[in-house]
Amino acid sequence: MLLLEVISGERLAKPERGKMRVHKISNVNKALDFIASKGVKLVSIGAEEIVDGNVKMTLGMIWTIILRFAIQDISVEETSAKEGLLLWCQRKTAPYKNVNIQNFHISWKDGLGFCALIHRHRPELIDYGKLRKDDPLTNLNTAFDVAEKYLDIPKMLDAEDIVGTARPDEKAIMTYVSSFYHAFSGAQKAETAANRICKVLAVNQENEQLMEDYEKLASDLLEWIRRTIPWLENRAPENTMQAMQQKLEDFRDYRRLHKPPKVQEKCQLEINFNTLQTKLRLSNRPAFMPSEGKMVSDINNAWGGLEQAEKGYEEWLLNEIRRLERLDHLAEKFRQKASIHESWTDGKEAMLQQKDYEIATLSEIKALLKKHEAFESDLAAHQDRVEQIAAIAQELNELDYYDSPSVNARCQKICDQWDNLGALTQKRREALERTEKLLETIDQLYLEYAKRAAPFNNWMEGAMEDLQDTFIVHTIEEIQGLTTAHEQFKATLPDADKERQAILGIHNEVSKIVQTYHVNMAGTNPYTTITPQEINSKWEHVRQLVPRRDQALMEEHARQQQNERLRKQFGAQANVIGPWIQTKMEEIGRISIEMHGTLEDQLNHLRQYEKSIVNYKPKIDQLEGDHQQIQEALIFDNKHTNYTMEHIRVGWEQLLTTIARTINEVENQILTRDAKGISQEQMNEFRASFNHFDRDHSGTLGPEEFKACLISLGYDIGNDAQKKTGMMDCEDFRACLISMGYNMGEAEFARIMSIVDPNRMGVVTFQAFIDFMSRETADTDTADQVMASFKILAGDKNYITVDEYCIARMAPYHGHDAVPGALDYMSFSTALYGESDL
Repeated sequence: MLLLEVISGERLAKPERGKMRVHKISNVNKALDFIASKGVKLVSIGAEEIVDGNVKMTLGMIWTIILRFAIQDISVEETSAKEGLLLWCQRKTAPYKNVNIQNFHISWKDGLGFCALIHRHRPELIDYGKLRKDDPLTNLNTAFDVAEKYLDIPKMLDAEDIVGTARPDEKAIMTYVSSFYHAFSGAQKAETAANRICKVLAVNQENEQLMEDYEKLASDLLEWIRRTIPWLENRAPENTMQAMQQKLEDFRDYRRLHKPPKVQEKCQLEINFNTLQTKLRLSNRPAFMPSEGKMVSDINNAWGGLEQAEKGYEEWLLNEIRRLERLDHLAEKFRQKASIHESWTDGKEAMLQQKDYEIATLSEIKALLKKHEAFESDLAAHQDRVEQIAAIAQELNELDYYDSPSVNARCQKICDQWDNLGALTQKRREALERTEKLLETIDQLYLEYAKRAAPFNNWMEGAMEDLQDTFIVHTIEEIQGLTTAHEQFKATLPDADKERQAILGIHNEVSKIVQTYHVNMAGTNPYTTITPQEINSKWEHVRQLVPRRDQALMEEHARQQQNERLRKQFGAQANVIGPWIQTKMEEIGRISIEMHGTLEDQLNHLRQYEKSIVNYKPKIDQLEGDHQQIQEALIFDNKHTNYTMEHIRVGWEQLLTTIARTINEVENQILTRDAKGISQEQMNEFRASFNHFDRDHSGTLGPEEFKACLISLGYDIGNDAQKKTGMMDCEDFRACLISMGYNMGEAEFARIMSIVDPNRMGVVTFQAFIDFMSRETADTDTADQVMASFKILAGDKNYITVDEYCIARMAPYHGHDAVPGALDYMSFSTALYGESDL
């Protein structure tokens, strides 16, 4: 009964105190009745069995009590008590490593499940990271001790029993785990209630903080507006543009730096107010009412007053700046014009007082006069500026400019200086005109001297340049022309000497005038830099260069005569050797075309030609020597011959190559004739046909020429072989027409061209022509003939045996009619003639 009161939390009927059997049975019946009243069905369990100590019945009743009062109330997601308790354990232990709760027996043997449940709800009680799966005894004892000490869960299980049992008792584990569920579920409900209260308090605290923030932000913003409006309403004017610009800059700083943060604060204030009202409305709290004068509308009204004052202050600043700008503009204009005028007049008084005309030449005097005239024009042009300066100064005085005294002093100084410049200008003009007349006479003489000295000096410089100029000539005619021109130059020297003496006379006359009138000459002749000393020096140099030029022309004339001799010598030999090489080339060509005698006779004739050509080599070497002398003499052309040494060398090499190639062709023709059994008459016929169609005598035939040559020899170029049946079908008739000069088959002709022109050069050489005609006309063995011979030996069979005919390199025969030891003579025959691999 005490167990039922503890586990159910209810009071039972008072038990009987006697110790007799009847008392015990009565107490047990009271307990059974209480259990039955809770809806628990007890089957085959009576009070007598319990009192008599039936262990099985007693344990069954205790488990029924535990299941009803400790486990049955557990429900997770509408599952049964057992399944709900298991699901609760799985969810709580899911984040833990090495914990996998699937049942209420072996899943708890290592103790980590109990430790995980405790750590999940009370992590400060167990250091889960130090637990090891391979030490279940320690894990279980740790969990049982902590549960008993800190969670008030009695130690219902023994760690050694759990570890030592293969399958721990499911009901015992389940009972003990349900204690954890009841212990932690109560704590969780208390925590949920506390969290709800904390949330309500936090929301309330947050709303109060928002209210305080709004009040403070509104107060600060209104205070800033109150301080700023008087500053914007201040209209005290300034006397200088700099001071007004500073006010404008301060206003811009206000707009750029000070006002934007306040705009943000005003916006944030409205946002905070709206947010607070929304939160209060959502939490069923009364709306927030700010202090008097701090409503959003109050702040908006104050802000509107600020912007109105700001607009008026900006307009006043701009108008005041425009007013000062006008005064500053006039003052700056006065300063600029005054500075320009003072800069222009700087040094002008000293310039007008100079005595530079006393040592100047006539040209310099005239230049000074022109310069003075220009100055006078410039002086007149500056009259308007002086008048403008005076007018601006008068306007500044009328506008009561603060710096008018300094403006007036500067204007008076400019006017006084202007009057002095006019007097000095007139005085200088008179002095310059007097000096000009005195120097004009001397200037005329200087001018005449310059006009005659310049061309004479140029003539002497040109003569010196021509006399010292190096010349390069290649013919004797060119050197003769240079000699003639030099003789003509020497004939002009007497007249040139007379001109020199006349120029020096003009200079002497100038010297007499200077000495007579004591003219202060400032320098030399202004029209020229040529002095009499320079003229005499150059004249003497010309006289010394003339004989040197004579000697150089004579030496070059002798060298050109020697070069002309070398040209004639080389030309005479080249004009003989060049035609000789050409003649020999033509003779060799005729020998290769003409068919006099046998091929052996032609070969002997060609070798005699080769010997005579080789004997001509010394003359080529002699010509090379003459060419070497010409190159050393730097002779680049020769009108006595059209042949160059390069032409001779190329022709000589072609001649040697041609004779060697022709001899080789005849030797190959002899080999072909002997190997193929072709008669001399056939060779002559082939040569005659080839030469007939080789109209350009190039030694080759084009495709059309080759086709015509084959037709002329009676060769059939039809697409199929002609059948000798004694009658003509359409193809035979076509072949007959072809042999008579009509059109031939293009496919067959293409096959023949691939044989005679394998490199597709587009031409057919005589040797290729002979090789082709030899194959077509000679009696040669073929693969078909050899196979026919083998077939005779094999008795019309497609194979041959070792007993009949043995060939070491003959492959075995693999046909359907093959017999043991059969050899393939067909593949052997085709390989023998290169039609397949042997």
